[in-house]
Amino acid sequence: MGRNNYFQFKQFKIIQEEAAMKVGTDGVLLGAWASVNGVKSVLDVGTGTGVIAIMLAQRSTAQIMGIEIEKNAAEEADFNSQNSPFSKRISIKNLPFQELAETTQNTFDLIISNPPFFINNTKTPNPSRTIARHNDLLPLMDLVNGNVKLLEENGKLALILPVNEAEKFIKIAKNQGLHLVRLTEVKSNQQKNAHRYLMEFSKKLSALKEDCLTIYNESGNDYSRTYKILTCDFYLNF
Repeated sequence: MGRNNYFQFKQFKIIQEEAAMKVGTDGVLLGAWASVNGVKSVLDVGTGTGVIAIMLAQRSTAQIMGIEIEKNAAEEADFNSQNSPFSKRISIKNLPFQELAETTQNTFDLIISNPPFFINNTKTPNPSRTIARHNDLLPLMDLVNGNVKLLEENGKLALILPVNEAEKFIKIAKNQGLHLVRLTEVKSNQQKNAHRYLMEFSKKLSALKEDCLTIYNESGNDYSRTYKILTCDFYLNF
């Protein structure tokens, strides 16, 4: 096994030989940040290696379904989830989100996604990586419309996007009746502008809760205290 082909967390290991998108800060942030209070059912859209699904299983008692359009990634996510301590509560399916939205009668308390977000960018020669990174197969509008159907009335949608794409998503979601109720701006450090938005949406309008998270401390030689507290149940060195 290659040096970078797995990622060890405190309670589980992620094999990432086949999935185009490896374990990264965005996914770990989202998996640690999303609210799981009272959540009994979760849908992880574009599960990739399965890392977010497994993180949410660690943080809750919910039943979790992960869906992944790329076959090799779906098989790897299934392997990872079945070899985790939470295997009885996680299922992985190899199908597009649009197909699930059209065919299932199930609804979910929480839908979560670290979605592909590149639009009309130069494609990578690796087809699997293109699927994982570009939104050709999961446009933002499809993601919104599917959530309108699949979310419980009191359910929440949680996702992470770059700022520009996030602002577009907020507008699309509002037009379709999904309201932004929680927003965390993510910065590398205090001197930088936000580069990611962690967002939570609801069908019910409520006061927006806003805050900011910096990944590194002021000197840049260590992770910030807030980031360590958020992710300490997962990273080995926190």
